[in-house]
Amino acid sequence: MPSELVIVYHRQPYEEVVEDGKIVFRENKSPNGIVPTLKSFFGHVNHGAWIAWKLAEDVNAPEFEQKIEIDDAYGQYSVSRLPLTDHMVREFYHVTSKEAFWPILHSFKEQYNYDPVDWANYRDVNRRFAEAAAAEAAPGALVWVHDYNLWLVPGYLREMRPDVRIAFFHHTPFPAADMFNVLPWRKEIVRSLLACDDVGFHIPRFAANFASVAESLFDAKIVEREVVPEQWITEDTALTERTAPVRLLFEGHEVSVSYTPLGIDGQFIRERAESPETRATAAEIRRDLGDSQLILSVGRTDYTKGGTQQLESFERVLEARPDLRGKIRLMHVSVQANRNMAAYEEIQNEIEQVAGRINGLYGTLDWQPITLISRAIPFAELVAYYQAADVAWITPLADGMNLVCKEFIASRLDDDGVLVLSEFAGAAVELSDAVITNPFSNRSMDHAILAAIEMPEAARKERMSRLRAAVRRNDVRDWGPGRLKIAPPPARPVAAE
Repeated sequence: MPSELVIVYHRQPYEEVVEDGKIVFRENKSPNGIVPTLKSFFGHVNHGAWIAWKLAEDVNAPEFEQKIEIDDAYGQYSVSRLPLTDHMVREFYHVTSKEAFWPILHSFKEQYNYDPVDWANYRDVNRRFAEAAAAEAAPGALVWVHDYNLWLVPGYLREMRPDVRIAFFHHTPFPAADMFNVLPWRKEIVRSLLACDDVGFHIPRFAANFASVAESLFDAKIVEREVVPEQWITEDTALTERTAPVRLLFEGHEVSVSYTPLGIDGQFIRERAESPETRATAAEIRRDLGDSQLILSVGRTDYTKGGTQQLESFERVLEARPDLRGKIRLMHVSVQANRNMAAYEEIQNEIEQVAGRINGLYGTLDWQPITLISRAIPFAELVAYYQAADVAWITPLADGMNLVCKEFIASRLDDDGVLVLSEFAGAAVELSDAVITNPFSNRSMDHAILAAIEMPEAARKERMSRLRAAVRRNDVRDWGPGRLKIAPPPARPVAAE
Protein backbone atom coordinates (compact mmCIF):
# COMPACT_ATOMS: atom_id res chain seq x y z
CA MET A 1 0.00 0.00 0.00
CA PRO A 2 1.45 3.45 -0.91
CA SER A 3 2.26 5.60 2.11
CA GLU A 4 1.26 9.19 2.82
CA LEU A 5 4.20 9.60 5.22
CA VAL A 6 7.58 7.98 4.63
CA ILE A 7 10.17 8.36 7.40
CA VAL A 8 13.77 7.77 6.36
CA TYR A 9 16.10 7.07 9.27
CA HIS A 10 19.07 4.72 9.46
CA ARG A 11 17.84 2.68 12.45
CA GLN A 12 14.93 0.26 12.46
CA PRO A 13 11.94 1.43 14.56
CA TYR A 14 12.24 -1.36 17.14
CA GLU A 15 14.79 -3.60 18.80
CA GLU A 16 15.07 -6.87 16.90
CA VAL A 17 15.91 -9.78 19.21
CA VAL A 18 15.71 -13.57 19.08
CA GLU A 19 13.57 -15.31 21.71
CA ASP A 20 13.14 -19.10 21.70
CA GLY A 21 14.52 -19.23 18.18
CA LYS A 22 12.06 -16.64 16.85
CA ILE A 23 12.64 -13.02 15.83
CA VAL A 24 10.75 -10.62 18.09
CA PHE A 25 10.37 -6.86 17.62
CA ARG A 26 10.50 -5.01 20.97
CA GLU A 27 9.67 -1.40 21.69
CA ASN A 28 12.67 0.87 22.20
CA LYS A 29 13.59 1.31 25.86
CA SER A 30 13.73 5.10 26.01
CA PRO A 31 10.47 7.03 25.59
CA ASN A 32 12.29 10.14 24.37
CA GLY A 33 14.59 8.67 21.78
CA ILE A 34 13.99 9.84 18.24
CA VAL A 35 12.53 6.47 17.19
CA PRO A 36 9.37 6.49 19.37
CA THR A 37 8.94 10.20 18.65
CA LEU A 38 8.94 9.62 14.90
CA LYS A 39 6.70 6.55 15.08
CA SER A 40 4.06 8.59 16.85
CA PHE A 41 3.43 10.53 13.62
CA PHE A 42 2.04 7.39 11.97
CA GLY A 43 -1.09 7.86 14.08
CA HIS A 44 -2.27 10.67 11.79
CA VAL A 45 -1.98 9.02 8.38
CA ASN A 46 -3.83 6.13 6.79
CA HIS A 47 -0.59 4.32 6.08
CA GLY A 48 3.03 5.08 6.83
CA ALA A 49 6.38 3.60 5.94
CA TRP A 50 9.81 3.55 7.56
CA ILE A 51 13.09 3.11 5.67
CA ALA A 52 16.12 1.73 7.55
CA TRP A 53 19.08 -0.53 7.06
CA LYS A 54 19.59 -4.12 8.19
CA LEU A 55 22.85 -6.03 8.19
CA ALA A 56 23.11 -8.76 5.55
CA GLU A 57 25.95 -11.03 4.49
CA ASP A 58 24.75 -10.86 0.89
CA VAL A 59 22.71 -7.87 -0.30
CA ASN A 60 21.26 -9.99 -3.12
CA ALA A 61 20.29 -13.00 -0.98
CA PRO A 62 16.78 -14.08 -2.08
CA GLU A 63 15.80 -15.15 1.46
CA PHE A 64 16.38 -11.64 2.87
CA GLU A 65 13.03 -10.23 3.99
CA GLN A 66 13.32 -6.66 2.82
CA LYS A 67 9.83 -5.44 3.66
CA ILE A 68 7.77 -6.28 6.72
CA GLU A 69 4.48 -5.02 8.15
CA ILE A 70 4.37 -3.83 11.76
CA ASP A 71 1.26 -3.52 13.91
CA ASP A 72 2.10 -2.02 17.30
CA ALA A 73 0.84 0.61 19.70
CA TYR A 74 1.59 3.31 17.12
CA GLY A 75 -0.52 1.76 14.36
CA GLN A 76 0.13 -0.25 11.22
CA TYR A 77 3.05 0.69 9.02
CA SER A 78 5.57 -0.84 6.64
CA VAL A 79 9.29 -1.12 7.30
CA SER A 80 11.63 -1.40 4.33
CA ARG A 81 14.96 -2.81 5.50
CA LEU A 82 17.83 -2.15 3.10
CA PRO A 83 20.31 -5.03 3.11
CA LEU A 84 23.78 -3.60 3.77
CA THR A 85 26.93 -5.61 4.37
CA ASP A 86 29.07 -5.02 7.42
CA HIS A 87 31.64 -3.32 5.16
CA MET A 88 29.04 -0.97 3.66
CA VAL A 89 27.76 0.02 7.12
CA ARG A 90 31.26 0.57 8.46
CA GLU A 91 32.26 2.80 5.55
CA PHE A 92 28.96 4.70 5.40
CA TYR A 93 28.32 5.12 9.13
CA HIS A 94 31.42 4.58 11.24
CA VAL A 95 33.92 6.15 8.84
CA THR A 96 32.19 8.77 6.67
CA SER A 97 29.47 9.84 9.12
CA LYS A 98 31.36 9.54 12.41
CA GLU A 99 34.97 10.29 11.47
CA ALA A 100 34.38 12.95 8.82
CA PHE A 101 30.94 14.53 9.36
CA TRP A 102 30.44 14.29 13.13
CA PRO A 103 33.55 16.28 14.19
CA ILE A 104 32.87 19.05 11.66
CA LEU A 105 29.21 19.35 12.66
CA HIS A 106 30.31 19.77 16.28
CA SER A 107 33.25 22.06 15.35
CA PHE A 108 35.98 19.62 16.43
CA LYS A 109 38.24 20.07 13.43
CA GLU A 110 41.11 18.33 15.18
CA GLN A 111 39.08 15.07 15.20
CA TYR A 112 38.25 15.30 11.48
CA ASN A 113 39.55 12.42 9.36
CA TYR A 114 38.97 12.75 5.63
CA ASP A 115 41.50 10.28 4.22
CA PRO A 116 39.67 6.95 4.80
CA VAL A 117 36.29 8.12 3.43
CA ASP A 118 34.81 5.98 0.66
CA TRP A 119 32.55 8.58 -0.93
CA ALA A 120 31.32 6.20 -3.61
CA ASN A 121 29.96 3.90 -0.89
CA TYR A 122 28.26 6.82 0.89
CA ARG A 123 26.58 7.82 -2.37
CA ASP A 124 25.51 4.26 -3.06
CA VAL A 125 23.93 3.79 0.37
CA ASN A 126 22.11 7.12 0.15
CA ARG A 127 20.79 6.24 -3.32
CA ARG A 128 19.45 2.94 -1.96
CA PHE A 129 17.57 4.82 0.76
CA ALA A 130 16.16 7.22 -1.83
CA GLU A 131 15.04 4.37 -4.10
CA ALA A 132 13.26 2.67 -1.21
CA ALA A 133 11.51 5.91 -0.24
CA ALA A 134 10.47 6.54 -3.84
CA ALA A 135 8.97 3.04 -4.04
CA GLU A 136 6.94 3.52 -0.84
CA ALA A 137 5.64 7.07 -1.30
CA ALA A 138 2.11 7.72 -2.52
CA PRO A 139 1.59 10.57 -5.03
CA GLY A 140 2.25 13.85 -3.23
CA ALA A 141 3.39 12.07 -0.06
CA LEU A 142 5.61 13.64 2.56
CA VAL A 143 9.05 12.01 2.80
CA TRP A 144 10.78 13.01 6.02
CA VAL A 145 14.54 12.33 6.03
CA HIS A 146 16.59 12.43 9.21
CA ASP A 147 20.16 13.36 9.91
CA TYR A 148 23.51 13.89 8.32
CA ASN A 149 24.25 10.29 7.34
CA LEU A 150 21.44 10.63 4.76
CA TRP A 151 22.41 14.03 3.36
CA LEU A 152 22.26 12.93 -0.28
CA VAL A 153 18.83 11.27 -0.12
CA PRO A 154 16.81 14.44 -0.94
CA GLY A 155 18.76 15.13 -4.13
CA TYR A 156 18.37 11.60 -5.45
CA LEU A 157 14.72 11.44 -4.38
CA ARG A 158 13.84 14.72 -6.12
CA GLU A 159 15.13 13.27 -9.41
CA MET A 160 13.12 10.06 -8.95
CA ARG A 161 9.90 11.55 -7.55
CA PRO A 162 9.44 15.25 -8.30
CA ASP A 163 5.84 15.00 -7.03
CA VAL A 164 6.62 14.28 -3.38
CA ARG A 165 7.23 16.79 -0.61
CA ILE A 166 10.62 16.35 1.03
CA ALA A 167 11.53 17.45 4.55
CA PHE A 168 14.92 17.00 6.20
CA PHE A 169 15.72 17.38 9.89
CA HIS A 170 19.16 17.78 11.47
CA HIS A 171 19.45 16.37 14.99
CA THR A 172 22.98 17.72 15.37
CA PRO A 173 24.39 21.23 15.38
CA PHE A 174 25.00 22.78 11.97
CA PRO A 175 28.20 24.86 11.88
CA ALA A 176 29.03 28.14 10.19
CA ALA A 177 30.55 28.21 6.71
CA ASP A 178 34.14 28.47 7.94
CA MET A 179 33.75 25.07 9.59
CA PHE A 180 31.26 23.28 7.32
CA ASN A 181 33.18 24.14 4.16
CA VAL A 182 36.12 22.07 5.37
CA LEU A 183 34.18 19.12 3.91
CA PRO A 184 35.34 18.48 0.32
CA TRP A 185 31.85 17.24 -0.62
CA ARG A 186 30.17 20.42 0.65
CA LYS A 187 28.57 21.47 -2.65
CA GLU A 188 27.11 18.04 -3.36
CA ILE A 189 25.68 17.87 0.17
CA VAL A 190 24.14 21.34 0.21
CA ARG A 191 22.76 21.03 -3.33
CA SER A 192 20.94 17.89 -2.16
CA LEU A 193 19.51 19.70 0.87
CA LEU A 194 18.34 22.57 -1.34
CA ALA A 195 16.19 20.03 -3.21
CA CYS A 196 14.02 19.80 -0.08
CA ASP A 197 10.80 21.66 0.56
CA ASP A 198 11.80 22.15 4.19
CA VAL A 199 15.15 21.85 5.97
CA GLY A 200 14.70 21.76 9.74
CA PHE A 201 16.94 22.39 12.73
CA HIS A 202 16.50 22.51 16.50
CA ILE A 203 17.30 26.19 16.99
CA PRO A 204 17.58 29.41 14.96
CA ARG A 205 21.41 29.51 15.10
CA PHE A 206 21.72 26.25 13.17
CA ALA A 207 19.15 27.44 10.59
CA ALA A 208 21.10 30.67 10.16
CA ASN A 209 24.36 28.75 9.72
CA PHE A 210 22.80 26.55 7.03
CA ALA A 211 21.50 29.57 5.10
CA SER A 212 24.92 31.20 5.26
CA VAL A 213 26.60 28.01 4.00
CA ALA A 214 24.11 27.82 1.10
CA GLU A 215 24.85 31.45 0.20
CA SER A 216 28.59 30.81 0.35
CA LEU A 217 28.44 27.87 -2.07
CA PHE A 218 25.65 28.79 -4.50
CA ASP A 219 23.64 31.69 -5.82
CA ALA A 220 21.05 31.03 -3.12
CA LYS A 221 19.23 33.96 -1.57
CA ILE A 222 17.46 34.47 1.74
CA VAL A 223 14.04 35.82 0.72
CA GLU A 224 12.42 35.94 4.15
CA ARG A 225 13.57 36.34 7.73
CA GLU A 226 11.56 36.45 10.92
CA VAL A 227 12.01 37.65 14.48
CA VAL A 228 12.78 34.73 16.77
CA PRO A 229 10.05 34.21 19.42
CA GLU A 230 11.07 35.43 22.85
CA GLN A 231 10.64 31.94 24.31
CA TRP A 232 13.71 30.84 22.32
CA ILE A 233 16.00 33.66 23.40
CA THR A 234 18.20 33.23 26.45
CA GLU A 235 20.26 36.35 27.03
CA ASP A 236 24.04 36.16 27.08
CA THR A 237 24.27 32.59 25.78
CA ALA A 238 26.39 31.47 22.87
CA LEU A 239 23.62 30.08 20.64
CA THR A 240 20.98 32.82 20.84
CA GLU A 241 19.79 34.43 17.57
CA ARG A 242 17.31 37.29 17.38
CA THR A 243 16.28 36.83 13.75
CA ALA A 244 16.38 33.76 11.55
CA PRO A 245 16.03 32.96 7.83
CA VAL A 246 12.84 31.09 7.02
CA ARG A 247 12.86 30.95 3.18
CA LEU A 248 15.63 30.46 0.64
CA LEU A 249 15.40 30.75 -3.15
CA PHE A 250 17.64 28.52 -5.25
CA GLU A 251 17.32 27.94 -8.99
CA GLY A 252 13.67 28.95 -8.94
CA HIS A 253 12.84 26.58 -6.06
CA GLU A 254 11.78 27.91 -2.65
CA VAL A 255 13.10 26.08 0.38
CA SER A 256 11.57 26.59 3.81
CA VAL A 257 14.13 26.75 6.61
CA SER A 258 12.58 25.94 9.97
CA TYR A 259 13.62 25.64 13.59
CA THR A 260 11.58 23.44 15.88
CA PRO A 261 13.30 22.52 19.16
CA LEU A 262 12.54 18.91 20.02
CA GLY A 263 10.70 18.46 23.29
CA ILE A 264 10.05 15.45 25.48
CA ASP A 265 6.91 13.44 26.21
CA GLY A 266 5.93 15.18 29.42
CA GLN A 267 2.84 13.04 29.96
CA PHE A 268 4.84 9.81 29.82
CA ILE A 269 7.47 11.11 32.23
CA ARG A 270 4.86 12.46 34.63
CA GLU A 271 3.18 9.04 34.74
CA ARG A 272 6.52 7.43 35.54
CA ALA A 273 7.38 10.08 38.12
CA GLU A 274 4.02 9.69 39.87
CA SER A 275 4.18 5.90 40.10
CA PRO A 276 4.57 4.45 43.60
CA GLU A 277 7.52 2.32 42.43
CA THR A 278 9.44 5.36 41.18
CA ARG A 279 8.70 7.35 44.32
CA ALA A 280 9.82 4.45 46.50
CA THR A 281 13.07 4.10 44.53
CA ALA A 282 13.75 7.84 44.79
CA ALA A 283 13.14 7.75 48.55
CA GLU A 284 15.54 4.81 48.93
CA ILE A 285 18.23 6.68 46.97
CA ARG A 286 17.80 9.69 49.25
CA ARG A 287 18.07 7.51 52.36
CA ASP A 288 21.31 6.00 51.08
CA LEU A 289 22.72 9.48 50.43
CA GLY A 290 22.15 10.60 54.00
CA ASP A 291 23.04 14.29 54.25
CA SER A 292 25.07 14.29 51.03
CA GLN A 293 23.90 16.22 47.98
CA LEU A 294 23.65 14.22 44.76
CA ILE A 295 24.91 15.73 41.51
CA LEU A 296 23.72 13.75 38.49
CA SER A 297 25.33 13.78 35.05
CA VAL A 298 23.94 11.66 32.20
CA GLY A 299 25.25 11.41 28.65
CA ARG A 300 26.98 9.30 26.03
CA THR A 301 30.69 8.64 25.84
CA ASP A 302 31.71 11.14 23.19
CA TYR A 303 34.33 13.87 22.95
CA THR A 304 31.52 16.38 22.27
CA LYS A 305 29.88 15.69 25.65
CA GLY A 306 32.59 17.21 27.82
CA GLY A 307 32.75 14.33 30.29
CA THR A 308 36.44 14.74 31.11
CA GLN A 309 36.14 18.50 31.53
CA GLN A 310 33.22 18.03 33.92
CA LEU A 311 35.11 15.54 36.09
CA GLU A 312 38.12 17.85 36.21
CA SER A 313 35.85 20.67 37.40
CA PHE A 314 34.55 18.41 40.18
CA GLU A 315 38.14 17.66 41.14
CA ARG A 316 39.01 21.36 41.34
CA VAL A 317 35.97 22.04 43.53
CA LEU A 318 36.94 19.25 45.96
CA GLU A 319 40.51 20.57 46.08
CA ALA A 320 39.46 24.20 46.68
CA ARG A 321 36.63 23.41 49.11
CA PRO A 322 37.67 20.76 51.65
CA ASP A 323 34.45 21.50 53.57
CA LEU A 324 32.46 19.86 50.75
CA ARG A 325 34.26 16.54 51.00
CA GLY A 326 31.86 13.93 52.27
CA LYS A 327 28.91 16.25 51.59
CA ILE A 328 28.53 15.98 47.81
CA ARG A 329 28.54 13.00 45.47
CA LEU A 330 28.66 12.88 41.68
CA MET A 331 26.88 10.11 39.80
CA HIS A 332 28.43 10.30 36.33
CA VAL A 333 26.59 8.18 33.74
CA SER A 334 28.57 7.95 30.50
CA VAL A 335 27.04 5.30 28.27
CA GLN A 336 29.53 3.70 25.92
CA ALA A 337 28.63 3.87 22.22
CA ASN A 338 30.42 2.98 18.99
CA ARG A 339 32.85 0.75 20.85
CA ASN A 340 34.70 -0.10 17.64
CA MET A 341 35.83 3.50 17.19
CA ALA A 342 39.20 4.52 18.64
CA ALA A 343 38.14 8.13 19.41
CA TYR A 344 35.33 6.96 21.70
CA GLU A 345 37.47 4.32 23.36
CA GLU A 346 40.04 7.02 24.18
CA ILE A 347 37.38 9.23 25.79
CA GLN A 348 36.06 6.32 27.86
CA ASN A 349 39.58 5.57 29.09
CA GLU A 350 40.10 9.24 29.99
CA ILE A 351 36.86 9.38 31.95
CA GLU A 352 37.72 6.21 33.86
CA GLN A 353 41.23 7.47 34.64
CA VAL A 354 40.08 10.88 35.91
CA ALA A 355 37.27 9.37 38.00
CA GLY A 356 39.68 6.81 39.45
CA ARG A 357 42.19 9.53 40.31
CA ILE A 358 39.56 11.64 42.09
CA ASN A 359 38.24 8.68 44.08
CA GLY A 360 41.78 7.72 44.98
CA LEU A 361 42.72 11.22 46.15
CA TYR A 362 39.58 12.11 48.06
CA GLY A 363 37.63 8.94 48.75
CA THR A 364 37.35 7.41 52.19
CA LEU A 365 35.98 4.19 53.59
CA ASP A 366 32.61 5.90 54.13
CA TRP A 367 32.50 8.24 51.13
CA GLN A 368 33.28 7.84 47.44
CA PRO A 369 33.05 11.16 45.59
CA ILE A 370 32.21 9.71 42.15
CA THR A 371 30.07 6.79 41.06
CA LEU A 372 30.88 6.11 37.42
CA ILE A 373 28.33 4.13 35.39
CA SER A 374 29.07 3.11 31.80
CA ARG A 375 25.79 1.36 30.96
CA ALA A 376 22.33 2.60 30.10
CA ILE A 377 20.03 2.89 33.13
CA PRO A 378 16.42 1.68 32.65
CA PHE A 379 14.25 4.73 32.17
CA ALA A 380 11.97 4.18 35.18
CA GLU A 381 15.06 3.93 37.40
CA LEU A 382 16.56 7.02 35.77
CA VAL A 383 13.44 9.04 36.58
CA ALA A 384 13.91 8.05 40.24
CA TYR A 385 17.48 9.39 40.12
CA TYR A 386 16.21 12.60 38.50
CA GLN A 387 13.81 12.98 41.44
CA ALA A 388 16.44 12.21 44.07
CA ALA A 389 19.19 14.42 42.65
CA ASP A 390 19.88 17.89 44.00
CA VAL A 391 21.59 19.01 40.79
CA ALA A 392 21.62 17.85 37.16
CA TRP A 393 24.97 18.77 35.61
CA ILE A 394 24.63 18.73 31.79
CA THR A 395 27.63 20.38 30.16
CA PRO A 396 28.29 19.20 26.59
CA LEU A 397 30.90 21.07 24.57
CA ALA A 398 28.46 20.98 21.64
CA ASP A 399 24.99 19.46 21.35
CA GLY A 400 22.16 19.83 18.87
CA MET A 401 19.51 19.83 21.61
CA ASN A 402 19.93 17.53 24.69
CA LEU A 403 16.82 15.90 26.07
CA VAL A 404 18.34 14.69 29.36
CA CYS A 405 18.02 18.16 30.87
CA LYS A 406 14.35 18.29 29.84
CA GLU A 407 13.71 14.82 31.28
CA PHE A 408 15.20 15.99 34.59
CA ILE A 409 12.93 19.04 34.65
CA ALA A 410 9.81 17.05 33.74
CA SER A 411 10.57 14.55 36.52
CA ARG A 412 10.68 17.21 39.24
CA LEU A 413 7.10 17.14 40.42
CA ASP A 414 8.32 18.82 43.63
CA ASP A 415 9.48 21.94 41.72
CA ASP A 416 12.90 21.53 43.31
CA GLY A 417 16.40 20.80 42.06
CA VAL A 418 18.88 22.82 40.02
CA LEU A 419 19.88 22.39 36.38
CA VAL A 420 23.42 23.39 35.39
CA LEU A 421 23.49 23.56 31.59
CA SER A 422 26.12 24.27 28.97
CA GLU A 423 25.44 27.32 26.83
CA PHE A 424 26.53 25.19 23.85
CA ALA A 425 23.58 22.79 24.16
CA GLY A 426 20.70 23.70 21.87
CA ALA A 427 18.32 23.38 24.84
CA ALA A 428 20.01 26.40 26.48
CA VAL A 429 18.10 28.80 24.21
CA GLU A 430 14.83 27.62 25.80
CA LEU A 431 15.92 27.11 29.41
CA SER A 432 17.01 30.52 30.63
CA ASP A 433 16.38 29.60 34.29
CA ALA A 434 19.09 26.97 34.30
CA VAL A 435 22.47 27.91 35.72
CA ILE A 436 24.14 28.48 32.36
CA THR A 437 27.85 27.71 32.12
CA ASN A 438 30.68 27.72 29.59
CA PRO A 439 32.33 24.26 29.66
CA PHE A 440 35.46 25.66 27.98
CA SER A 441 36.08 27.89 31.01
CA ASN A 442 37.35 26.38 34.26
CA ARG A 443 36.16 29.39 36.24
CA SER A 444 32.67 29.29 34.72
CA MET A 445 32.28 25.55 35.32
CA ASP A 446 33.51 25.66 38.91
CA HIS A 447 31.41 28.71 39.76
CA ALA A 448 28.26 27.18 38.22
CA ILE A 449 28.37 23.91 40.15
CA LEU A 450 29.12 25.72 43.41
CA ALA A 451 26.24 28.12 42.78
CA ALA A 452 23.96 25.14 42.18
CA ILE A 453 24.81 23.18 45.31
CA GLU A 454 24.63 26.33 47.49
CA MET A 455 21.43 27.79 46.01
CA PRO A 456 18.74 28.57 48.61
CA GLU A 457 15.50 26.59 48.46
CA ALA A 458 13.33 29.55 47.43
CA ALA A 459 15.56 30.34 44.46
CA ARG A 460 15.70 26.67 43.43
CA LYS A 461 11.93 26.35 43.43
CA GLU A 462 11.35 29.62 41.61
CA ARG A 463 13.77 28.62 38.84
CA MET A 464 12.46 25.08 38.56
CA SER A 465 8.86 26.26 38.33
CA ARG A 466 9.76 28.40 35.32
CA LEU A 467 11.84 25.63 33.77
CA ARG A 468 8.91 23.23 34.04
CA ALA A 469 6.64 25.76 32.36
CA ALA A 470 9.15 26.10 29.49
CA VAL A 471 9.29 22.34 29.01
CA ARG A 472 5.50 22.07 29.05
CA ARG A 473 5.22 24.81 26.41
CA ASN A 474 7.37 22.81 24.01
CA ASP A 475 6.18 19.22 24.34
CA VAL A 476 7.18 16.61 21.77
CA ARG A 477 3.69 16.89 20.27
CA ASP A 478 4.51 20.46 19.24
CA TRP A 479 7.39 19.20 17.10
CA GLY A 480 7.15 18.19 13.46
CA PRO A 481 8.46 18.65 9.93
CA GLY A 482 8.79 22.42 9.95
CA ARG A 483 6.31 24.37 7.87
CA LEU A 484 5.07 21.31 5.98
CA LYS A 485 1.81 20.84 7.81
CA ILE A 486 1.14 17.52 9.48
CA ALA A 487 -1.10 16.88 12.46
CA PRO A 488 0.80 16.60 15.77
CA PRO A 489 1.18 13.07 17.12
CA PRO A 490 -1.15 11.81 19.85
CA ALA A 491 0.03 11.04 23.35
CA ARG A 492 2.54 8.24 23.47
CA PRO A 493 1.00 4.90 24.45
CA VAL A 494 2.26 3.63 27.78
CA ALA A 495 4.22 0.44 27.18
CA ALA A 496 4.93 -2.11 29.88
CA GLU A 497 8.30 -1.77 31.55
